[in-house]
Amino acid sequence: MNISRLLHSRKLLILPPIAIGILALIVMAASKQPPVQTDRGEPKRTVRIIEVPLIDLSPMAEGFGSVQPARVWTAVSQVAGNITYIHPKLRNGEILTEATELVHIDPRDYEIALAQTTAELNELEVQEKNARASLQIEQRNLKLAKDELDRIRKLVKKGTASQSKADETERAMLSYSASVQNLKNSLALVPSQRSLLEARRSLAERDLERTIITAPFDMRVANLNIEADQYVPVGQNLFEGDAVDRVEVEAQVAMSSLRRLFIGRPSMRIDFERLNEDFADLIAIDPVVRLDLGNHVAEWVAEFVRFSDTVDPETRTMGVVVAVDNPFDKVIPGYKPPLSKGMFVKVIMKTHRSAQRIVVPRSAVRGGSVFVVDEENRLRRRNVKVLFSQLDISVIEEGLEPGERIVVSDLIPAVDGMLLQVQIDEDLTRTLKAMSNPS
Repeated sequence: MNISRLLHSRKLLILPPIAIGILALIVMAASKQPPVQTDRGEPKRTVRIIEVPLIDLSPMAEGFGSVQPARVWTAVSQVAGNITYIHPKLRNGEILTEATELVHIDPRDYEIALAQTTAELNELEVQEKNARASLQIEQRNLKLAKDELDRIRKLVKKGTASQSKADETERAMLSYSASVQNLKNSLALVPSQRSLLEARRSLAERDLERTIITAPFDMRVANLNIEADQYVPVGQNLFEGDAVDRVEVEAQVAMSSLRRLFIGRPSMRIDFERLNEDFADLIAIDPVVRLDLGNHVAEWVAEFVRFSDTVDPETRTMGVVVAVDNPFDKVIPGYKPPLSKGMFVKVIMKTHRSAQRIVVPRSAVRGGSVFVVDEENRLRRRNVKVLFSQLDISVIEEGLEPGERIVVSDLIPAVDGMLLQVQIDEDLTRTLKAMSNPS
């Protein structure tokens, strides 16, 4: 009985704490505030933009090629013989001036031939004089024989001379006549004989002159392949001489690049006899040759010469030949070396006829369209027509107006109408203007 009361009293002691806990939970739930909801608004993407510039632009094209002398002279032995003299500076790379005697070939055989022909001409002169003197004598004898024959014939008619005497006189007259005719024939052959001997003498004189090889112009020696006392036959290549007054570069330029130079030019009729001159006037090219020296780029002002006659079927490029005059006079030690044969250079051709063009970075044109930022800073895709591209810029013909804002940074994903946080890229704007007309 006492145990039952004790257990019942303990249960009653547990109930008040439980009731107090439940009451506390109820109070706390009633006083709890709901979570605060924050309105974050529409998200924005940060992008770099530029304002589309209108630039005075000159179309240009570029290509690469090797430097070659405008003229190359090959020294060929035109007579045979041993080499008796070689100029001390006749070495590969040396520069020798015009009219310098470079090589002597043994002239003795040709001196003998000249002396022999001269002697034969002198002999012919003497023979001609003797023949003319003999002709005068024989002509007098012939006249006397004719007179004697006339006298004898008269005597025969009178009966005071025999017919045999007349016949004998006539035979003498005919003999003198034959002598006169032979001398005339000999004298008639003298002019042709003299012409033949004079031609042989001219040939001997020419061969003698050819034993001395001189520089035809200021030249740089190349491909020397002779030595002193060497025997050279007729037709052997001795060395080459590269002209130093003018060098040429045949730059291979893409056909698409050449097209830019003709954009906006008026049509004109081309005279095929003046094809290259008309092209030069039409596109007004200002070519520049550049050589990369590592930490420095050397530059030469060049002249357009001609287009090559073929198009490379693999690269679809055409050769454009430009020239630089007097490259050795333009050498600046440590800054601008001489344009030597074989140098690989860049040729930039720019027309000096410019026009106002809308330009954008080439990377901003994606699939024929650009991303434009409207007045509400929202993204809009705009289709554009590209007139041409050069270097890292594209010239826009249709679809953009100067001053419009376009996105120049990568935007992935690009959703039409999305809100943007724009930042003007001043550095790219300056670079864009500089790239439009590079120096």
